[in-house]
Amino acid sequence: MKTIFLLFLMLCTIDAGYLDNHSCKECHEKIYEEYQQSYHAKNYFTDELHRKVANAASKTTYACARCHMPMADNLKDLISGKARPYKNNKTHTDGVSCFFCHTIAYVKKAHRFNVNVKSRQADGYKPTLYGRLVNPDESDKHSSVNNPIYGKNVCSGCHSHKLNENNVTIFAAMKPQQDSLECIECHMPEVEGGVEKMDKRTRGHHASHRFLGIHDKLFRQTGVDINLSVSGESLDITLYNKMAHPLIIQPARAKFIKVQIRREGKTIWQNYRKRPEDDKQGYFGYSFQKNGKKIIVPATATSGSVHNLDTKSRLTLHYDIPQVQKGDEIVVGLWVQFAKSDCASAVKLEDKSLTKPELIKAIHYTVKHL
Repeated sequence: MKTIFLLFLMLCTIDAGYLDNHSCKECHEKIYEEYQQSYHAKNYFTDELHRKVANAASKTTYACARCHMPMADNLKDLISGKARPYKNNKTHTDGVSCFFCHTIAYVKKAHRFNVNVKSRQADGYKPTLYGRLVNPDESDKHSSVNNPIYGKNVCSGCHSHKLNENNVTIFAAMKPQQDSLECIECHMPEVEGGVEKMDKRTRGHHASHRFLGIHDKLFRQTGVDINLSVSGESLDITLYNKMAHPLIIQPARAKFIKVQIRREGKTIWQNYRKRPEDDKQGYFGYSFQKNGKKIIVPATATSGSVHNLDTKSRLTLHYDIPQVQKGDEIVVGLWVQFAKSDCASAVKLEDKSLTKPELIKAIHYTVKHL
């Protein structure tokens, strides 16, 4: 019955007004503060890397708007190239807005990318927002409905996969059979406090809207286990990806292993000399070509590949090393570069902090027995 009601709303009514992010703060102050710390709150104008990659992909069209500016009041014109992002338009600067996520009726799965199908809000009536709460509270700004889509595949509308026009995969995070609960359990953990400032029903917890991810130093330590075994001149490092998505997802990003053997405070061996990508087995990232020639921005790629570690998978890296001695320290670190050096150079990225490697996780091992 609820499903029929949702479809009725979606198909038989017309669009109503847009509730911007700030209007949500009046009642959902704590959630608004969490959201403002998240990358969902960033937009074309505040995320330099996204903006410059999007502009490098096309100087006329803004196809990224489907997921990065989804509530734009001229979305079709942005995608077709009839319009460009405008910083004085609230529907352009709200990022992945509260209203957008909470008015997704269902997700249509497709080959190149999934499509978020929005509910049709009745003109002249307060909008209906969807979520996972059972018997959600009403407010003077909106009606509330429990929609099963929010536990099943609401995240897959944007976070599943993306193929360019040449059918080359340029983004892949979720498998078709995965549901959103796996995403929500990790990236939206339960935290103290109700969903409303008034807390009408004294709900003691809510799902965090910080959307924790790779930029959070504590959170990123939880995704991968690192173990090592050393014997004589042989070192094996085993990585176990505990996450519900592959180790590397975004084409502008890279993750890599850095291994150092230290003796009396000095590094006597490292798995690469200057560039992490020189160690091909320990460097995880995408590479793209256009008609056989390497390119950086993958929008027009005709082929591509990725060195990755799939979800719930193990990978053992083997290294031939100098003979270790008692007291030697072996340090293994997993690092992330939010913008690969060649990508940053190609788009002339000004924010150099994005190219500086950030530690995800490290283990230290001291040789005690030979």
